[in-house]
Amino acid sequence: MAHTLTPLPYAHDALEPFYDKATLEIHHGKHHQTYVNNLNAALEGHPELQAKSLDALLADLNAIPETIRRKVINQGGGVWNHNLFWAVMGPNKGGAPTGKIADAIQNSFGGFDAFKAKFKENALAMFGSGWTFLLVTKSGNVEIQNWPNQECPISQGHKPVLVLDVWEHAYYLKFQNRRADWIESWWNVVNWDKVNELYAAAK
Repeated sequence: MAHTLTPLPYAHDALEPFYDKATLEIHHGKHHQTYVNNLNAALEGHPELQAKSLDALLADLNAIPETIRRKVINQGGGVWNHNLFWAVMGPNKGGAPTGKIADAIQNSFGGFDAFKAKFKENALAMFGSGWTFLLVTKSGNVEIQNWPNQECPISQGHKPVLVLDVWEHAYYLKFQNRRADWIESWWNVVNWDKVNELYAAAK
């Protein structure tokens, strides 16, 4: 089965003014769609791989022939990472986390303010293109990690629960080169209900 572009769970203008409509339309409809198209192209002629879910593909990279493995990592990771990115945002969200993820943040980072500072530090330190994740590692720890390009943490057994896209195309129309401003704005649309759901599943 061909992979398809996951629809946004909100309207293109729903995250205004924190995430602008023009960027959202291009980011989802052009950039994300291109990763979907390229993943399907990479899997052509491999029916046994086409039958697998995206999670199954990325979780077992050794099962992918070396001739297309890098393409699947790049394109499949682009699809997976963007799917998570859209899912953990929403209109009328933001604020401080509640529930189990708030407890995990308190225990791992000493509080939400300290967590936000560490997360921003990581996101600003990401050289070039990539993603800043909050994830549950395969050993069960809650950590902030940077992953370059379209590398996906599930390929190493980790379980992401929150992610920020720090590729320039994610924010350039509104924020130009001001990544720090993008990070600050993004906190206003984080959907902590979804993060809690993912955290519960990860644990």
